[in-house]
Amino acid sequence: MQFLHTMIRASDLDSTLDFFCNKLGLIEVNRYDSEAGRFTLVFLAAPADAERARKDQAPLVEITHNWDSETYDGGRNFGHLAYRVDDIYATCARLMTKGVTINRPPRDGRMAFIQSPDGISVELLQAGDAMPAAEPWASMENIGSW
Repeated sequence: MQFLHTMIRASDLDSTLDFFCNKLGLIEVNRYDSEAGRFTLVFLAAPADAERARKDQAPLVEITHNWDSETYDGGRNFGHLAYRVDDIYATCARLMTKGVTINRPPRDGRMAFIQSPDGISVELLQAGDAMPAAEPWASMENIGSW
């Protein structure tokens, strides 16, 4: 058995891709538009996985966008995506400068949560050992849910 991808639905493809690609830093490795089915599939990979993903050798996030209007609720029911990052503090700071809310700040130097425009939780985990506690993160409160 081999893990292939996780699919999440996007009500607004442009804002979802802006979040995952321009803010979080994932890379689009494939796209499929179905005129007959009236949907678009966009496959994203983490930068370190992009080349392997293009050869069907790394896990992907599949963004499914149905062209006809639908309401998607219960994003938290999905669970979450998780990505390892080299510097949790620098990653969160970069995301904040791009307008992303840090729902669960990395107070412990190890873990943070953010959300996509459709309410999909994304966990960010520090590679290796936790970083030493540092401000402003150590005293930052949670915002919303994750």
